[in-house]
Amino acid sequence: LDVVKYFLQLLEDDKDMSSGIAAIKTLLMILEKKQFGTIHILHTTMREAVAAMRKTDLSIAAIVSAGELFCRFITLSLDDKHMEECRQIMLNRGKIFLTKLLNSRQVISQQAQRFISDGCRILTHSRSRVVLNALIAASKNKKSFHVFVTQGGIGNSSEEMVQDLQAAGIDSTLILDSATGYVMESVDFVMVGAEAVVESGGIINRIGTYTMGLCAREMKKPFYVLAESFKFSRLYPLNQRDLPNEYKYSRKHLNDVSKVHPLVDYTPPAYITLLFTDLGILTPSAVSDELIKLYM
Repeated sequence: LDVVKYFLQLLEDDKDMSSGIAAIKTLLMILEKKQFGTIHILHTTMREAVAAMRKTDLSIAAIVSAGELFCRFITLSLDDKHMEECRQIMLNRGKIFLTKLLNSRQVISQQAQRFISDGCRILTHSRSRVVLNALIAASKNKKSFHVFVTQGGIGNSSEEMVQDLQAAGIDSTLILDSATGYVMESVDFVMVGAEAVVESGGIINRIGTYTMGLCAREMKKPFYVLAESFKFSRLYPLNQRDLPNEYKYSRKHLNDVSKVHPLVDYTPPAYITLLFTDLGILTPSAVSDELIKLYM
């Protein structure tokens, strides 16, 4: 049972799948295919699977938080039952959990609708599937607006974002990250995705998000984050240095990070206006309460 191969194949087959969802689908597959003697063995197997998926060169933030939440959810209060019965309960719970999460982008997109008004100008950072979903939904609701998309570092995901927006009939402009300050004064708000939402209510996201947050606050523009609840992570960074290196750099550079730039940065909660999640629209200060509920 090659866990990593299965995980990567899922992402290869569906380019729009988040690494967090792929991690959950992989854990479900293990639950279905393997026999476990005890809950302890099951826990160990799941932990090993998450550790193996972390070793791929993908954003590990969503893999870690989704894996933790999934294991937490399926193993709640299973005392006094024999193993096969436990496995069936876990499988059912796992499928419910996955179904709920697969619907989360739709829920978030619905919430964002009343904030996207006709004729508004929006700034977003690189490519976020959940932001793209919300913008396409607004366009289908007969709203016309303009989206500025920053390049967001290496790779061509920003060009993909612009192509996707234009294919949906949405006016969009690709801009340099260094043009963020220039464009900020003419936009109505910023709307970004996140790779992880941390306990403070801040976010980990593609490099340059923090700069955008600083700029938005200085120019008094709302800064909205769209993120699914499986990205809620039990991390509490206080600054950029506090982020673990494995979150910031690709695996091949971990031995010496002095010569490479980070792939993500941390945007503190002070710069975030609201978070749109499948658990509701939250202020950054409400995130820790929601995290406690998720892990209860």
